[in-house]
Amino acid sequence: MDVNYAIPFMSKDWILANSLSLLYFIIVLGIGKVLNKENKKKFAKYFVYLFIIMYAIYHAMHIIDGTWTLDKRLPFHLCGFSSVITCFILFIKEKKFWFEFFFYSGVLGGLNALLTPLIDNYTGTNFFYVEYFYSHTSIIILPLYMYYYMDMELSKLSWLKSFIALNILLVFIMPIDFLIDANYMYLKEPPAVNHPLVSGKWPYYLINLEFVVLILLYFTYSLFKSPLLTNKKIV
Repeated sequence: MDVNYAIPFMSKDWILANSLSLLYFIIVLGIGKVLNKENKKKFAKYFVYLFIIMYAIYHAMHIIDGTWTLDKRLPFHLCGFSSVITCFILFIKEKKFWFEFFFYSGVLGGLNALLTPLIDNYTGTNFFYVEYFYSHTSIIILPLYMYYYMDMELSKLSWLKSFIALNILLVFIMPIDFLIDANYMYLKEPPAVNHPLVSGKWPYYLINLEFVVLILLYFTYSLFKSPLLTNKKIV
């Protein structure tokens, strides 16, 4: 089996998988909350080491199964970029730009993937099912962990800089999609799942998506700068 496997919203599988993802989210951030500053950093690195191992296994298994192809396995989706950033962000000195882009791409991309799960070219192997929810929850967890426990901040125009960075990526990825018959970042056709924010035919849905993404970026910035979530002692 090698299909685009969509999990219906609020189905039994959806509820179970997202409940476990939420439990994973709560456990990791809960552990981070009770650790001292030095151990917070150590724990984050162990978190990333495990993620790197899982990421390597993911690609290795696709290679072994013969399902690793240029049009499906390159990390050119928004969540793919977030996964790559997860692997290196703790080990570089200049984190500011990478963190701000990662915060929006990880939180918004990961949340979108969990709400409307679509496992591209699902081979039927249980590992890929579990890895989908593990990886997409992880790219939400790490930027939030860094924000609340590792003194990382969002600058005033971080949402706009991230929007510009996304559009620069589109300029490079769209021709690649047409060149190798891929659909990275869904720039060639809408995702094969009913999505409330993506509708219409190409290229009109992309125009709508530009406005939606810009609004979501600013909303996310405003939310995490609001009194409700800006007090890091409450997390």
